[in-house]
Amino acid sequence: MQRIKLIIAYDGTDFCGWQLQPNLRTVQGELEKSIARVTGSPVRVHGSGRTDSGVHALGQIAHFDVEDRFASVLWQRALNSLLPDDVTVLQAIPVSSDFHSRYNAVHKTYTYTLWLENNFFLPWRRHYVWKCGPLDFEAIDKGMQYFLGEHDFSSFQNTGTLIKSTVRTIHDFKRYPGQNAQEMVLEICGSGFLKQMVRNITGCLVTIGRGKAKPESVRSLLQMKDRTAAPATAPAQGLCMAGVYYGDEGCGGTDTGRNQSQDSGVGEQI
Repeated sequence: MQRIKLIIAYDGTDFCGWQLQPNLRTVQGELEKSIARVTGSPVRVHGSGRTDSGVHALGQIAHFDVEDRFASVLWQRALNSLLPDDVTVLQAIPVSSDFHSRYNAVHKTYTYTLWLENNFFLPWRRHYVWKCGPLDFEAIDKGMQYFLGEHDFSSFQNTGTLIKSTVRTIHDFKRYPGQNAQEMVLEICGSGFLKQMVRNITGCLVTIGRGKAKPESVRSLLQMKDRTAAPATAPAQGLCMAGVYYGDEGCGGTDTGRNQSQDSGVGEQI
């Protein structure tokens, strides 16, 4: 058998998330259908993590196994000729059977895009940003710092997934301008993320940016380990899975040497 690694981008607007679900349109489902059209039999695709309905990806990683006779297939070209317009394979390469897109992941990066203007909105951006209005950048910057490092993120995990530990490590957190002057992007890189953790962190930072909470409130929320104490979850459409890193790769290309036992992403659904 030959293992194939995929780097995938998709617009999550019309998908019911990544994970295969009966009678629902999912990214995993579309990939498996397309691969099966090439091989003539069902093939299971394993993703690096699950994204919710409406969440996008620029760097989702997945892998699948095929018989050796299909190893020479030009998989990127073949799949892109079969996949719908809202999902595409950026790269398809043969890898060792030891590679696992989910369990070997060391770091993951997500971005969240905010729309900062109240007076107007570009309608073609509606599926990719959260229209939240003006924010206090200085307060947000202060709030972001409290998330850095290793913490128990129970207060920022939505229910619905069984996991062994709610402890995760945030290695890098920054913000920068978006595609338009009215947009701001939050970029977070960590060892792994709990269910809707990035959206919950974003909801908290927007609350701080609106002046409805103090930046230092993040410290107490982390200590409380109580989801009901934290602000509401940010909407799905502003979130994008930006990248997944393996081996010596890391946030910004550096290896932080973190413990992979907490970094496996088990239970992750963003």
